[in-house]
Amino acid sequence: MDTAPPNQRGQQHPPYAEVQSSPEFGELRHAHRSFAFPLTVAFVSWYLLYVLLSNYAGGFMDTKLAGNINVAFVFGLAQFLTTFLIAWWYARHAAAKLDPRAKAIKSGLEGES
Repeated sequence: MDTAPPNQRGQQHPPYAEVQSSPEFGELRHAHRSFAFPLTVAFVSWYLLYVLLSNYAGGFMDTKLAGNINVAFVFGLAQFLTTFLIAWWYARHAAAKLDPRAKAIKSGLEGES
């Protein structure tokens, strides 16, 4: 019985470095980053605005809109809403732009094995 690691028994590992340097992988990485980074910055800014307004603009945040519902409550609910909207939007983006490219790269990689 041969107990040597697979790469020492004549089997080769898939060419991950080649795939990583391929134009297809670069396009996949660009499609992900061009969506995720700006959206992350926007959401973190939106969240920090909520925190800063809560700490330093108490009078504004305490403004009643309807009954006991004030601006702070609406902003808080909007945080949850934007979280779910971003998750839904990213899922659509991934299904349309990222997953097909990733599957093509994966099939090309598995086809070389």
